[in-house]
Amino acid sequence: MKAITIAIFGLSLLFCTSCDSMLDTKPQGVVSDEDLNTPERVEQMVNAAYSFCGQNHFNKQMGMPYEEGSVRGGEAYKGGSGTNDNAERNRWETFTYMQATNVGDLDNLWWVHYVAIGRIHDALRRVKALTPEEYPLKDQRIAELRFLRAHIYMYMKQCFKFFPYIDEDTPQDMYDKVSNDELTDQELWGKLIDDLRYGVSTLPDKQDEVGRPNKFAAKAYLAKVLIFAAYEQDDKHNVVNINREKLTEVASLCKDIIDNSGKSLASDFAENFLCEFENGPESIWAIQYTADTPQGRLNSWLVSPVNSDYGCCGFLQPSVNMMNRYKTVNGVPDFEKFNNGETLDNKEAFAKIPMDPRLMHTACVPGMPWKYEPSYVMQENWTRTPEVYGYSMSQKLLVLPTCDCFKKTNPFMGAGLNWDVLRLDEVMLWRAEALIQLGEGMDEALNLINQIRMRAAASTGRLKFEDGTPTGKFDVQPYRPGVNCPAWTKDFAMQALRWERHLEFSTEGKWFFDLVRWGIAAEYMNEYFEVEKTRRSYLKDAKFTKNRDEYFPIPQVQISYVKGLYKQNTGW
Repeated sequence: MKAITIAIFGLSLLFCTSCDSMLDTKPQGVVSDEDLNTPERVEQMVNAAYSFCGQNHFNKQMGMPYEEGSVRGGEAYKGGSGTNDNAERNRWETFTYMQATNVGDLDNLWWVHYVAIGRIHDALRRVKALTPEEYPLKDQRIAELRFLRAHIYMYMKQCFKFFPYIDEDTPQDMYDKVSNDELTDQELWGKLIDDLRYGVSTLPDKQDEVGRPNKFAAKAYLAKVLIFAAYEQDDKHNVVNINREKLTEVASLCKDIIDNSGKSLASDFAENFLCEFENGPESIWAIQYTADTPQGRLNSWLVSPVNSDYGCCGFLQPSVNMMNRYKTVNGVPDFEKFNNGETLDNKEAFAKIPMDPRLMHTACVPGMPWKYEPSYVMQENWTRTPEVYGYSMSQKLLVLPTCDCFKKTNPFMGAGLNWDVLRLDEVMLWRAEALIQLGEGMDEALNLINQIRMRAAASTGRLKFEDGTPTGKFDVQPYRPGVNCPAWTKDFAMQALRWERHLEFSTEGKWFFDLVRWGIAAEYMNEYFEVEKTRRSYLKDAKFTKNRDEYFPIPQVQISYVKGLYKQNTGW
């Protein structure tokens, strides 16, 4: 199979700040607008829409939302050279001193996601103008573009809750007339659901090119949107109802994927984070990055260590709280006492505290092998500002500097490592969650969670020192109610399910959004800050304000552009 080509005539974006221009971004170059309306050129316009989904400039990124979803969720500290390095992100992390007027990075992110929407809509209009005879792939490409639109708007939904919903039929002169409150919370979810249902009904079971979503990718993304929409919120972001109909559909969609997609868990958890295993058995849909073509997109610009092999910039440093959550007692999480006593954030602790091996796939500390290479050992000077953020570094988004997929671009560096937006492990946990919340199939939910745990237990082959000894005291076992855990009640099952999501996806940009959809963000984050501020003094003023901090403020620049048409989010 061949990856989607992401070059298109050397087309470039017109970077400007108005809503009109960002939604109607036109290519520059030697081809006229009319010349782009041939099937061959339209196909390249579709590919250009795919390409922009991989945009990963450090303050306009479209990649994994690790700061929005992991740093804000307490899985990691911002990192970098201190709190003034990308200072706005420090406000994201601490939830203090942020106002709608001092969020230039959020304004960039708002803008760049609408640039992506503009590309998608430009391609959609051109595809729809062709006949099936001219363009036999017409319906399939429409489904792909609507899938991409749902993907882009999912970010906006998770981060801002309310946003102006623009589609390909919205007239250009109406762009600044569409408010962000024209649709309710559930109506906005419905727009994403409609796009993905179209994909389910139209996309093929298999695609010849990696990167293009198939029917099962559409089902997986539909399940993701539905499981978020199922936790219905009031105007203050409180969860007031859990929609059983939506959860029933989530369970059904996930079962179909598990049974019929041909996907399976990778034999080793590590394979999800290594270039040589990209687009493997567990990956359902991934953003395709590449380091070996001039037009390629690179991933993870800022999260590398600062040693000479990498160089910059030391962001996304795992928190002590997150690392402690990998402690085990009798092979299961130490739910009650995980954050007490000795911290699981150093080589000596790894050797004596029973732990889940997934920590070693997620984080590294001085004295430990880096990214599965026993002879390449992390040193203290790899961290940029240890007096502020400690000595831990994240690993999932990174590759070894000797990998062909690693590339320095001066002053930054990146990798061609894909971002798996949808993986089978998450589909399995979505089904387990839906079954638990429905109070049906509790035994199956237990089995699904235990399958994830047993894969973790088997994922120690790459976790070795040079002498072949294990890098930690690994002990992860399946839940055995009444033996190593309490009875499998709905309450305990949900606790186990939430913990499993944390262990499986730490630093992958998901956790904060989970906390919000479950309605527990304020309680969780303030408990986190209460302890973590004793470990990291820069968190001393950190506080999550309920009924406000569940979502970012709408950037004031955007509100001013539409002359106050947009409604600011609750609490801001």
